[in-house]
Amino acid sequence: VQLQASGGGLVQAGDSLRLTCAASGRTFTNYVMAWFRQAPGKEREFVAAIRWSGGSTYYADSVKGRFTISRDNAENTVYLQMNSLKPEDTAVYYCGAALAYSNKYSPHSYNYWGQGTQVTVSS
Repeated sequence: VQLQASGGGLVQAGDSLRLTCAASGRTFTNYVMAWFRQAPGKEREFVAAIRWSGGSTYYADSVKGRFTISRDNAENTVYLQMNSLKPEDTAVYYCGAALAYSNKYSPHSYNYWGQGTQVTVSS
């Protein structure tokens, strides 16, 4: 199983970025896919998740209304559209896959992780 995250970069406050997570190696029908982020010296924190089957979405309060998670079943890809970026969004962003019945908000539930992509937002 491989999760390949990409799309990070250096942007200014108020700009947008779209992260991509390309999944391969198995079917993810019974999984939830998520984005987490980790800033230097901080714990890995939940950002957003989407159930592969049905497409229900979940967001951290800090990103609601600014970030949108989506998936493309045909391409086995998950996206995170990030708008109105703030300096506090600066972190390494990781995509992960967990079984759908697990605690989607905890990084410990995730069986698979991508390598991370750096997002830096300047003020």
